[in-house]
Amino acid sequence: MLKDLKVSVIIAAFNEERNIGACLKTILDQSYQNTEVIVVDDGSTDQTIKIVEQFPIKLFRLSHRGAAKTRNYAADKASGDLLVFVDADMTFSRNFIRELVQPILAGKYKGTFSKEEYISNWDNIWSRCWNFNQNWPKQKMIPGDYPEEGFDFRAILKEEFIRVSGFDDVGYTDTWTLFKKLGYKPHVAKGAKYFHTNPDNLTEVFIQAKWTSKREYKLGFIGKIVALTRASLPISLIAGLYKAIQYQEPRFLVFKTIYDLGIFIGIIEFLATGKTSK
Repeated sequence: MLKDLKVSVIIAAFNEERNIGACLKTILDQSYQNTEVIVVDDGSTDQTIKIVEQFPIKLFRLSHRGAAKTRNYAADKASGDLLVFVDADMTFSRNFIRELVQPILAGKYKGTFSKEEYISNWDNIWSRCWNFNQNWPKQKMIPGDYPEEGFDFRAILKEEFIRVSGFDDVGYTDTWTLFKKLGYKPHVAKGAKYFHTNPDNLTEVFIQAKWTSKREYKLGFIGKIVALTRASLPISLIAGLYKAIQYQEPRFLVFKTIYDLGIFIGIIEFLATGKTSK
């Protein structure tokens, strides 16, 4: 049984001036005290760094390398025995870290995740449309019947992370590469409640969709062609109209058009350049 291990909370940030302040306030107010917080700014061009500098955390600055390389850099600098990976657009219940790492401290598992991930801006129409498009439940990102083992580590022993050289730089699904290399999946940590912000304007919808498209596909190049076809305007309009009727939300058709445009352009950019970052 492990007790009172130091936790390094790692946040990769890129142009997160709207969210990073709230994120840091709640992560610094955790009931689990033996922590350090590391923010690695990945080449932000907004006020992210100025906001982060107001908090008692470790700050590192990189050129725009992408999320995987940024998180790996932070893990290398971390002094904790446990690594916790969160996003800059998240906020947390006060016991989030305590509940997240408890199964690891008890010696049950080497890594955990939480199914208690809620939408923090559900009152925004574009945020709701994002959930409709992903087929997620109301106000949540993870269905209640989701398996007890996941794909995305939120907490993991640092020695395990370092053993497999961290995340692979494959774009949006980079965090999923960890379980493939480790040979096991993270186990659910009950009670670790946190909140995530969905894109809340059409510009953010486009940017986020473009980034999510730059990922691995099951069928490789053929999978990318299939995704391009699904994101093409005629199919996008048909799918958008169907869900607009299903959810009785006419604005979903606008959302779907912008979202699929981001997907389409993102795949084209990746095929042309091979770059996975935003």
